[in-house]
Amino acid sequence: MAKAVQVFSQWVFVVLFFMLVDLGRIHLWMGIFILSVILTPFLGRFYCGWLCPINTVMNIVTRIKQRFHVKDLAVPESLRKPVYRYLVLFTFILLFTFVMVSGKKLPVLPGLLTVGVLLTLFFTEKLWHRYLCPYGTILSMMGKLSRRSYQVIEQACISCGICSRVCPADAVRETSPLSSGGSDETKNFSIGDKNLHKKTYGIDKEECLLCGTCADRCPKNAIVYR
Repeated sequence: MAKAVQVFSQWVFVVLFFMLVDLGRIHLWMGIFILSVILTPFLGRFYCGWLCPINTVMNIVTRIKQRFHVKDLAVPESLRKPVYRYLVLFTFILLFTFVMVSGKKLPVLPGLLTVGVLLTLFFTEKLWHRYLCPYGTILSMMGKLSRRSYQVIEQACISCGICSRVCPADAVRETSPLSSGGSDETKNFSIGDKNLHKKTYGIDKEECLLCGTCADRCPKNAIVYR
């Protein structure tokens, strides 16, 4: 049920986005985005997984590539540097400010959608989500404060690593084994218990898109939003 609601929400906002483009009032979209930024500390980055038209269209491209077994190019190491992420954000803010002040119509937001989709034709989605998207950069700052997020229940996790492999934003990372973490959970195991040394996974709420892909694919329902 929740997935159906999410898909419905995604397509409603895709239609709304293109309606605003057609009406020449795309600047109103920034009002939606700013509202989502304000709510991010309470709900997490729901804009990305539930509202963002770029993400929705990119998902379609990814599914088509998977259907025809098209391999992604590796994310260039040079683009992983934070400087590029903030350079894109600075350029985005500069262009949008110019449009608002001058009144000239530049396709800044439609241009972002086009760039995101074109990159996804060749690279994995995480190139855009993790390293280039200016929306994502802003939301990641607010995501640090989020009270709610997807979390891995360690007791239920079987260390299959599916969540890490399917995450489109590279937000699921392998963490230290329980034996080295010194957490309370380790008290439940004997010294020789193999669970002390199993891989554990954590979700970076700064980068999590709240798309729910990891939770949907988890074979043990060990990932919950709470």
